[in-house]
Amino acid sequence: MRTSFLSASVVITLLAVGCGAPSQPPASSASETPGSAAAPGAQPGAAPGADARGEGSAAAPAKEPIITTMPMDVPSGTELVLTLETPVSSETAKPDQPVRATLAKPVVVAGMEVIPHGALVTGAVVSAERSGKVKGRASIALRFNEVTVMNTPYRISTAQIAREAETTKGKDAKTIAVTTGVGTAIGAIAGGGKGAAIGAGVGGAAGTGAVLATRGKEVTIPAGATLRTEITETVRVIMPM
Repeated sequence: MRTSFLSASVVITLLAVGCGAPSQPPASSASETPGSAAAPGAQPGAAPGADARGEGSAAAPAKEPIITTMPMDVPSGTELVLTLETPVSSETAKPDQPVRATLAKPVVVAGMEVIPHGALVTGAVVSAERSGKVKGRASIALRFNEVTVMNTPYRISTAQIAREAETTKGKDAKTIAVTTGVGTAIGAIAGGGKGAAIGAGVGGAAGTGAVLATRGKEVTIPAGATLRTEITETVRVIMPM
């Protein structure tokens, strides 16, 4: 009896243990969302669709356009035809006074327009001499040293442009001769041959004095005048392609 009672107790105990211990589901990762699966190679907590390197999250930056240029040499001896913008005169100009001009004819090298028509060319007065009262003719000289191509200035070396006033010797001689002749006529009327001689001397002196008191012609180069010079040293200009 006792053995049977013990057997029945063991069976009841086992049944109670089996019924009171419900099974637990397997633990899942805290970072996983129910119903979704992590992408292969993704880091825990990464957004869906992003791989371990983060690629695909931002667009690649656009490439900047490439600007190509080509150097062009304008050789020594190239002629520059200019239209003067700044009028200059031997009477008022001073050395180092700025002058401006524009290119009247484009400069073409190897079939390419390197310096376009209308390009700004700048320089200065080199020398200016007024006409003298006794001797010396008026003169003025210019030189250009910079040209601007597509908003870029380039230093250039050019030949000097010089102008000189016309001589007045013939005019002076005519003035003295006319004055002497008038004096001779007046002297002849006043006192015959001796008076004519005296009158001629007085007239000649008067004529010479008038010439000495008068300056010769000045030289002026007006705005709009066409000037020609040439480049004396090769200059390199950078051209866009």
